[in-house]
Amino acid sequence: MKAPSYMPEIKMGFALLGICFFIAFVESKQSGVACSDIIVELDNEQENYFLDEKEVKNLILNSGQRILGTSMSRIHLRELEARMRRDKHVLRADIFGDMKGNLIVGVKLRQSIARLVQSDAPDAYVATDGVIMPVSDKFTPRVLLISGAKTKELLEKSDMKATEDGKKLFAMIEFINGSPFWKAQIAQLDVNKKSEIVIYPQITSQRVEFGTPDDAERKFHKLMIFYKQILPQQGWNQYTRVNLEYEGQIVAERALF
Repeated sequence: MKAPSYMPEIKMGFALLGICFFIAFVESKQSGVACSDIIVELDNEQENYFLDEKEVKNLILNSGQRILGTSMSRIHLRELEARMRRDKHVLRADIFGDMKGNLIVGVKLRQSIARLVQSDAPDAYVATDGVIMPVSDKFTPRVLLISGAKTKELLEKSDMKATEDGKKLFAMIEFINGSPFWKAQIAQLDVNKKSEIVIYPQITSQRVEFGTPDDAERKFHKLMIFYKQILPQQGWNQYTRVNLEYEGQIVAERALF
């Protein structure tokens, strides 16, 4: 006899019902378990040690909630996650309890791509998503330096991409970090209040007057011509200044020996 056409739907319904009962059973068992330990799982790409496991635990223990010895059902997990994310070094926090009484704290840290340098105030880092992070006493990543009058304006925002000028500068920083050649070649960008940039290279001694970050790729193409075609022929220390601001031109000033 042929099975009724509605049988698959009935089987699916029973399966879903079984899953729901299982989830409810697990949650019921878990709700009666007291938290006995905090286990930190730190997702730390490229070894950016802005926070360690001990510091993450302290953030949880000092959150204002009583954690150890408290029933899992009485711990406000979403509040703990929000507390973790208030630390600018934390990109994502996922917290849950298991049936053994462990509070599992999964944390993914931000990565830095630049450092904002000030002479009269604390420095800060720029993360890969544009968020401005405080420096750490325990970890100093080797990243592009950003100095000049513009840094103070950038540091007033929590995100570098909060302004149009900041977005353009951030795009230029991403371009530099995305190129192995430019990442190795460029040590520092000095940015004035008008967003005009002077590049200081790692190896060569030229002051590179870049102008604003507008049309950055075209300007870097001109700078590449200068490095690949002009310097090898004329000598690496023959020029003290290079200007890329003018359309279709590379203006270079010779050194006075």
